[in-house]
Formats: sequence, structure tokens, C-alpha cells
Amino acid sequence: VQLQASGGGLVQAGGSLRLSCAASGSTVSINAIGWYRQAPGKQREYVAFIGSGGSTDYADSVKGRFTISRDNAKNTVYLQMNSLKPEDTAVYYCRMIRGDRWGQGTLVTVSS
Repeated sequence: VQLQASGGGLVQAGGSLRLSCAASGSTVSINAIGWYRQAPGKQREYVAFIGSGGSTDYADSVKGRFTISRDNAKNTVYLQMNSLKPEDTAVYYCRMIRGDRWGQGTLVTVSS
């Protein structure tokens, strides 16, 4: 199983980005997938989760601004990030919960 995260970049505060997590070797529709992030000098933290049944959950810090979704046909999970803040700056990772598989990370930088 491999996870490929992409979509990061530089954006101004208040802007939006959409991250993608493409899976190969397994099917996202039957797997729970999470997004996590790690800011410089900080520990990795939980951001969002989508269950195999489609249930979602968010960290309080992103609730109402971020949306996790899944495209089964593309075997990809997305993280739509709106109203971005400088404190959202981090490397974002996707994770397949079963088997604890991690993608390589994509950098999001939000300028003030």
C-alpha cells in the first residue's frame, strides 16, 4: 500500500488549498483515512478523519474550515482547507489507519 499526498503550496491567509491523498495497493472506500500535520518544531497532530462508512471527524482547530472527503472512483481522499491561517502552516500527511500506512507529506505555507 502506498499513499501519495499532494496539493500543498504557498497561500495567503484567508485563502484555500485542496490536498489530495491518492492510494495504490488498497481501496480508500473500505479504509479509514486520516490527515495529520506537523508544524516546525512541534509534534505531529491530528487534523481530520474519514471512516470507511463515510463518517468524518475534525480537530477543533480546523472545524468549520476544513472538509475531508473521498472520491472512490479515483481512490483518493481530499482535504479542502478554507480560511487558512498562518498557524495552519505545516507538513500535512495522510494516513491509512489499517496497517498504519503514511504518505510522504506535502508542505502548506500560509503567509500573513
